[in-house]
Amino acid sequence: MRILPVLLFLILISKTEAQTSVLNRADSLYSNGNYSKAIVAYKTYDDQTEVNDNIAKAFLAIGNYDMALQHYKLSVEAHPKDALVLYEYAKLLSKTKKFEASIEVFNNLMNIDYRNPNYHYEMGLAMERNKDSTAINRYRSAYDLDKTHQKAIYKLAKNYLKKGRHSLVDKYTDIGLETYENNVELISLRAQSYFFREYYFKARDWFQKLIDLGESSEFIHEKLSLCYAQNSDFELAIEQRKLALKYNPFDANAIFVIGTYYLEFQDFVNAEKYIRQALVMKDVPLDYEYQRLGIALNWQNKHKEAIEVLEKSIKENPENMQTAFFIITTKDRYYADLDTKIKLYEDFKKKYPKSFYSSFASRRISELKEEKFLKAKN
Repeated sequence: MRILPVLLFLILISKTEAQTSVLNRADSLYSNGNYSKAIVAYKTYDDQTEVNDNIAKAFLAIGNYDMALQHYKLSVEAHPKDALVLYEYAKLLSKTKKFEASIEVFNNLMNIDYRNPNYHYEMGLAMERNKDSTAINRYRSAYDLDKTHQKAIYKLAKNYLKKGRHSLVDKYTDIGLETYENNVELISLRAQSYFFREYYFKARDWFQKLIDLGESSEFIHEKLSLCYAQNSDFELAIEQRKLALKYNPFDANAIFVIGTYYLEFQDFVNAEKYIRQALVMKDVPLDYEYQRLGIALNWQNKHKEAIEVLEKSIKENPENMQTAFFIITTKDRYYADLDTKIKLYEDFKKKYPKSFYSSFASRRISELKEEKFLKAKN
């Protein structure tokens, strides 16, 4: 009779060892990234309540979120106080846009451990994605619980940037950068904050930090270009704007801006090239663009071409008095006949008697009449 208990014990030991072997094999498959085979192995384990979270993680790893959620739910039902499983379940619910369910699970987690900053932060993400304006309170709680929580600090600083409260942007970015000086998200917020305040020298340095850290985007290069332009560093402004253009090569406005920067340091050949290219690409009123091209052509003594494009500009906007005056001054350079020149200025004065340019027209009429008198005298 003693043999039967011994046999049962041996069978039980054998079965336990077999199940341990199944679990070890499944864990090994998972650790080595063989997730689908790991799932199959886990499903041969007798007590599925013990491995549902492992199966969920494996499904998550191969991108099958529905099955991962299903097994996380089973695991939570079996172990309602397992904070780690609840946390992973709540994050996946949020990731799959099941925000209300995610928030509910995070509330359960806070009942287990209210002082865990990540519970507050992740719940804030779910609330923010669910368009809940009180999400900021969760980020603030995460920060209060952990003053070095970089992600919570970023959310707070970003919120203050949107509200234009730049002193608080400075405060929180300072706090974050004190413990992680290369946090590119905080550096970006700092750069933007200075830019919006028109502190272009300071903004330039912070945008440059982003580039030094290997960051590159249309936004960064465009804003850095504008900073250089505001400080009259037009060659550097062009360099950065061209880098921005690589992300959006058909941006006619950016191409036109490059042309205007070339104008600023009197590279009229390139100014003409870029402005012409922008004009070809644009399908909007182009009076200002044609005006800039006319200026670039004038400086190259291409007066006939300048007249043509300036007249296109005035057709685009007949009320543009500045362009009207530029046309006359260009014709003054191009035409030889003094009477024709005088009449152009006189007609301008009649049309725009109170214009800022009227005094220039009067002065030029006097000069031309004196020139005519001297020629007649000779």
